[in-house]
Amino acid sequence: MTKPFLIGVAAMAAVVVLSNILVQHILLDGLLTWGAFTYPIAFLVTDLTNRFLGRDAARKVVFVGFGVGVICSLIASQIVGEYGPLTTLRIAVGSGIAFLTAQLIDIAVFNRFRAGTWWRAPLASTLVGSTIDTALFFTIAFSASFVWMDPSEPNAWARDMAPLLTVGPEMPLWISLAVADWGVKLALALVALIPFGVISASHRKILLEK
Repeated sequence: MTKPFLIGVAAMAAVVVLSNILVQHILLDGLLTWGAFTYPIAFLVTDLTNRFLGRDAARKVVFVGFGVGVICSLIASQIVGEYGPLTTLRIAVGSGIAFLTAQLIDIAVFNRFRAGTWWRAPLASTLVGSTIDTALFFTIAFSASFVWMDPSEPNAWARDMAPLLTVGPEMPLWISLAVADWGVKLALALVALIPFGVISASHRKILLEK
């Protein structure tokens, strides 16, 4: 295994672990968690790995992240907080499916735009991947459609009616959580272009100097 690949693996594992820790800490009256600001970095790690090492290496990094996520979910399911286990079955399943699906689609979209302007591939892939990630996770983890996965309904609170983002029409709370999370992901997709561009430019410079 090459050093750049190991860096990608380590970075992805760190992002997943940190996000699983920070997701326990809420802000804005529960609309967001601090994990919402670290988790999108996973898309940056995937895109940089894809750019420098190719699709296959990026997929391996994603599978490592998925494995680390599963381990974190298993650990969290054994830790009992104020309202029960830190991770319920639906949250764990939703998180795993959303991460793996969104990251693999991110890789496919990135490859579709790889030959274009430098910012197009990372922006398009992250926007598509982030949208799919948010839709899958919140639907599986909290919507009424998946109650059958855990009839004890430990996540029933997420279906309580509340104003959308505290100011809009009455909707199930989980929709507000999803919209807030999606908004953060979209904003960070734009911010991530800065480190992506800087690292890519530095890499090209190193190659030219060799």
